[in-house]
Amino acid sequence: MGIHAIRMPDIGEGIAEAEIAEWLVKPGDVLREDDPMVAVMTDKATVEIPSPVTGTVVWQAGEPGEIIAVGAELIRLEVDGPGNVAEGGAPAAAATPAKAPEPAPEAKAAPEPQPRPAPQPEPEPAPAPKPTTQAPTRTATTTAPLRAEGERPIASPSVRARAREAGVDLRLVRGSGPAGRIGHEDLDGFIASGGIPAPSGPQPDPTVEEIRVIGLRRKIAERMEAANRIPQITIVEEVDATALEDLRARLNAHGKGVKLTPLAFIARAITRAVHEQPILNAHYDAEAGVIRRFGAVHLGIAAQTPSGLMVPVVRHAEALDLRATAAEIARISAAAKDGTARRDELSGSTITITSLGSLGAIASTPILNVPEVAIVGVNRLAVRPHWNGTAFEPRKMMNLSCSFDHRVVDGWDAAVFVARLKELLETPALIFVEG
Repeated sequence: MGIHAIRMPDIGEGIAEAEIAEWLVKPGDVLREDDPMVAVMTDKATVEIPSPVTGTVVWQAGEPGEIIAVGAELIRLEVDGPGNVAEGGAPAAAATPAKAPEPAPEAKAAPEPQPRPAPQPEPEPAPAPKPTTQAPTRTATTTAPLRAEGERPIASPSVRARAREAGVDLRLVRGSGPAGRIGHEDLDGFIASGGIPAPSGPQPDPTVEEIRVIGLRRKIAERMEAANRIPQITIVEEVDATALEDLRARLNAHGKGVKLTPLAFIARAITRAVHEQPILNAHYDAEAGVIRRFGAVHLGIAAQTPSGLMVPVVRHAEALDLRATAAEIARISAAAKDGTARRDELSGSTITITSLGSLGAIASTPILNVPEVAIVGVNRLAVRPHWNGTAFEPRKMMNLSCSFDHRVVDGWDAAVFVARLKELLETPALIFVEG
């Protein structure tokens, strides 16, 4: 038998280190070749690393949340054969103090005789503790209710006699027995507390729970911190979506396949708008002092998942029609939520949409998905009174909240972009007009 050390592999995209997200095995488990042994998280996605050999787990590199560099030891297995680790090369973190080997019987020296100690007189047994009249502090009495006003407390004659001798008003004592019956232990607890009745009703909760910020939550925190250092401008515009909703209902009634959502129309409108203003479909590399404008529109769709916020990507949205856009949004959102999204489906977006659907507020201030320079926030769609020039009428209204990197996007350009989105969504036929 030997020890085989497995190191953190290079998982591509220039990743120099990764965070342990979850161990899929524990010491003592038997791993077969190609069995997944650990899930690690990079800036892009969570990746499961399989075992290249068969063996028994004897050591692991760290706990979830710890960072492991590419090339560092990740796990050790006991395998058939010599393994790849020299004897005695166990990592210090995994080393267990071992007993020194006993010398062979023939090598042992004969023990020298030791003088027998003088007999000591046996100690006298300690006196038995005197019984105390104080009973243990009661625990059940804090949950039983005090009796109603004027209600006579329930107690045995002996408890009542003790209460009279101690000068205790039994109406103030909370009973732990059936129907609030007061027992000797309840009376003892009341006397031990100094005559303070047990508290009732809502009580302060002094507990404090510490939760380590690891995995996806730490990545989200790091990205939000990076975005907070960027000067952002947010523009909120009201959009009359009545015509869009009427068109969507007709298309859904006569179409087949995936249902069209407002998000699909907004995605198509963004694709048209950034074609006219390509500076908004870009990344800004501040360190290099470079703006990278993209011809392809890789549309990020912010999605809430059980693990936290993720941004799956509709790649080449400019090449998709309305129904294909709706289908792709549904597919990648589902993949992100059930954890089956590939790494390339969770990275590379050039502009992002964020929406809370029916939970959305009247307005919001979305935070940039760096290094992108624009993000479109979709707020709740609701019927509101709208002035048509002569009277108020009910219309289906929603607000768009769009944020921009003000280092790259001027206020005028941002306002032109938002106005174009409003025009396309209020007159949805324009979305389908080429040129």
